[in-house]
Amino acid sequence: MEKKGLIFDIKKFAVHDGPGIRSTVFFKGCPLRCLWCHNPEGISPSREVMAFSSRCLSGCRDCIAACPRGAIARNSRGIVLDRPRCDGCGACAEACPAEALQMAGRPVTSTEVMAELAKDEPFYRDSRGGVTFSGGEPLQQPAFLRELLERCRARKFHTAVDTSGHAPFAAFERILPLTDLFLFDLKIVDDRAHKRLTGVSNRLLLDNLRKLSRSGCALAIRVPLVPGCNDAAADLEQLAGFCAALPASHPVHLLPYHRGYGGKIKRLGLADRLPPTAPPAPEARRLAADIFSRRNLTVTIGG
Repeated sequence: MEKKGLIFDIKKFAVHDGPGIRSTVFFKGCPLRCLWCHNPEGISPSREVMAFSSRCLSGCRDCIAACPRGAIARNSRGIVLDRPRCDGCGACAEACPAEALQMAGRPVTSTEVMAELAKDEPFYRDSRGGVTFSGGEPLQQPAFLRELLERCRARKFHTAVDTSGHAPFAAFERILPLTDLFLFDLKIVDDRAHKRLTGVSNRLLLDNLRKLSRSGCALAIRVPLVPGCNDAAADLEQLAGFCAALPASHPVHLLPYHRGYGGKIKRLGLADRLPPTAPPAPEARRLAADIFSRRNLTVTIGG
């Protein structure tokens, strides 16, 4: 029987999620709660309402009438969502004439996803690109991910899996033969700091990274560079040392923090848990790259 999954986007013409021109499929659900998460709509494993308050039509009450759980009201500032009461049915978004309410998350079959990906096959072929599965955490939906990887392999699409690494290694073993490239996110080596920044221990993911490195698979390490979180020289030295000590050598990509997620957390009714933070300055990026380069690692800023 064909598998079904929950995604929140398919980004076309992606050029930073692996080689060439790619389509990136974003899965819903993530076990981490990173303070700087750039895709907060991918954290929850369930559908969620995103509210675009500037689009709301004054006097319109269509969403209130449509909500079967009475989770929407209006006050002097506009529409108010009672999110604990909301079950993500999407009736309000369907009723909204201005698209002020939209759903983050849509159930799809692998056939529906492959139909979208097939439209970009000429771009994959001409640029040596392909398909990247990201999120959220794609290994939160392992059966759906594997089926998509199998179908991409049948179409000879290059595949990449962008992962936090926080999953049983058995889940990685099931997709290893079908994955052309792993993009492995590595935040910080110190376990206590990792718990503070992401909500989970990093012991599982560090062990998984060692095992993946030992397997001989193609793998690139992606390190978010977040001022005040993991950009101290001591943290970067630990990260570089860990990468250099892996069984195989892997390229490292430093991903400078930016505040592109700000609008998303407001639309989801979430609090910004990260203190006001500016993107790392060019000099800070260069110094961070130098720390990795001194360990004879191939390092790139971005990508």
